[in-house]
Amino acid sequence: MKSMLYAITLLFSFNLPALANPPATFTEAKVVAKQKVYMDQASSAMGELYCGCKWTWVGKSGGRIDTASCGYQARKQQYRAERTEWEHIVPAYTFGNQRQCWKNGGREHCVDDDPVFRAMEADLFNLYPAVGEVNGDRSNFNYAMVNGNAGQYGQCSTKVDFVQRAAEPRDEVKGLVARTTFYMYDRYKLNLSRQQQQVLMAWDRQYPVSAWEKERDRRIAAIMGHSNPFVTGERKWTADYKPVGSGVVQAVTAKPAKAEAKPSLASGGSLGPVLGNRNSHVYHLANGCPGYAQVTAKNQVTFATEGEAQAAGYHKAGNCR
Repeated sequence: MKSMLYAITLLFSFNLPALANPPATFTEAKVVAKQKVYMDQASSAMGELYCGCKWTWVGKSGGRIDTASCGYQARKQQYRAERTEWEHIVPAYTFGNQRQCWKNGGREHCVDDDPVFRAMEADLFNLYPAVGEVNGDRSNFNYAMVNGNAGQYGQCSTKVDFVQRAAEPRDEVKGLVARTTFYMYDRYKLNLSRQQQQVLMAWDRQYPVSAWEKERDRRIAAIMGHSNPFVTGERKWTADYKPVGSGVVQAVTAKPAKAEAKPSLASGGSLGPVLGNRNSHVYHLANGCPGYAQVTAKNQVTFATEGEAQAAGYHKAGNCR
């Protein structure tokens, strides 16, 4: 009996990527991160990212910081000091600025028009709860060694240098932020400066993967469908490392459907191809998706299979049965 249960457990563990359903938006990612990644971390010894503070969950994805648990003292913004925010370890500005959409209209334009940016913004590996004030102070600064500024946030050891535009996180997460940064630059084929590489490679060596970082990776992999190879040891960042870019999926221009394959919009339950909405990047199935009949002709993009739709950066409508 025990052997059978063990075999079943192995089967499900190997099938986790196949069952993966990555969040499609930053808003969705914050809720998923709370429910499936950090659900038991609010009172953990690790605490939130920058100061190790404990917190209490509030609402769908927010939180209230317990400043006494970490000796935190507000530098300037008491309101933000008392709440959690979702930190992009690699800031949205940093990865967005390397996309053409950002040059055409900033973050809002990228969210509307670039599926790769949306994937980066919602990537769970890059998200971590943090004290709101430190998150705001860190802004889009690079990680670096900061001289001085000790006690900037009470007993919190993270330091921010506003003149040099640099942030040094506490020692306990230096390895984690380094390997997360490597992951983002590798997966989305971003350009990492030599100075940043040197700092992060040093932190990667000095602060090995912890038990919590492995567990975090396991939880996120079950949702995203892949691990961070710099955590699992499959890859190692070196000075001459060339990013792979496996997360850069170009939108596929759908070929016009043949007349006989054109879906009938009169009935959402009729058989037909997978139908995508080019504005929302949501796709619907002919059977079981109420929105199938509601996609206007000008926004229709047809795909032969769900896999083809997903490869083009589309995600399944949430109201499909």
